[in-house]
Amino acid sequence: MPRIIDVVDHVNVMDDELCYREPQRGGGDWRMGSQVIVNESQAAVFVRQGEVLDDLGPGSHTISTANLPILSSVIGFVTSGRNPFTADLYFVNLKDMPQVPWGTNPPIVLETPGKGVGVVLLITHGVIDIGVSDAKRFMKQYGVGKPITRLGDVRERIQSMLLGELATLISNSGAQSIMDANRLLQDLEGAALAKLNEQFDAIGMRIKAFEAKPFTAKEVSTEELRNYVDFNTYERIRRLEVADNAASNTGMGGGLAGAGVGLGVGQQIGAAMNPDAAALQQQQQMMMMQMMQQMMNQQQGGQQAPQQQAVPAPQAAPATPQTVEEIQAYLDQLDAKLLSGEISEKVYEKMYAKWEARLEELNG
Repeated sequence: MPRIIDVVDHVNVMDDELCYREPQRGGGDWRMGSQVIVNESQAAVFVRQGEVLDDLGPGSHTISTANLPILSSVIGFVTSGRNPFTADLYFVNLKDMPQVPWGTNPPIVLETPGKGVGVVLLITHGVIDIGVSDAKRFMKQYGVGKPITRLGDVRERIQSMLLGELATLISNSGAQSIMDANRLLQDLEGAALAKLNEQFDAIGMRIKAFEAKPFTAKEVSTEELRNYVDFNTYERIRRLEVADNAASNTGMGGGLAGAGVGLGVGQQIGAAMNPDAAALQQQQQMMMMQMMQQMMNQQQGGQQAPQQQAVPAPQAAPATPQTVEEIQAYLDQLDAKLLSGEISEKVYEKMYAKWEARLEELNG
């Protein structure tokens, strides 16, 4: 004959414990009239055949059809109400867990149009106060079928949700610099914290406090950057790096070799990662040819310098080009600004198309 559980409680709660099954092996035998004692900051949840049913708040409860209506309807008690039944009982810890550490792993990608390479990887760390807000909802997500659930069992999910929401908040805020992102962090005690809690409420949890150190930029190589950005962004950053390396090499042989090596790497990456790589390779080849021509012109000028007086530098194109020569000079300046990272590809394409059309009008 099964042993009936007449009185049950759970007092030895561990600091990182979220829910605890009684009995630990599962499948306790109960009957109407059994006593369930629920301590403060606890909830007791009945589960039968994997389905979360009734829950009880703090206090001493005598099991009856009145306080377990769902379970009663599932089991179908007879009038006497003394028939034993089998169910799992989980004690859920509702206390807040303070100072739970978190960090940006992986880092948060922030786009910075027109600044540097156009992206920065944000890193920070801090602590949160977190706890269970809805015992039944949390049980459905994590507790059913386990003898015990501790904070470590859900930490990865919490970290993933937290970083995902932070990234969304930063993106929606229009932040374009580390300073902008840090201003957002300061607001997370207010409305932004409520926004974070909307997502955590879906798993029956809450964040009561959020602390973070100011964002800083994670230093990574161009190759490592592939793990964090899309292909087009990565290709643009790599082209800028190749251009910068070539520009810093005053020797013609070194410059051409650097450009050649960069081009080969770009072709290999493009073919492996993007079906439209051929178009990007063609564009890259044109840019490299322009760079090579510029370096050849610079070297020729340097060789002639001892035989002649210094030649004044060509004048920059005016703010509003008018003649064919001025417009051509302006287009050359756009190429140089794109290679140096002063303007984005989007701005470059827009301005180039505008003045190229004007140039065709004048030549027509």
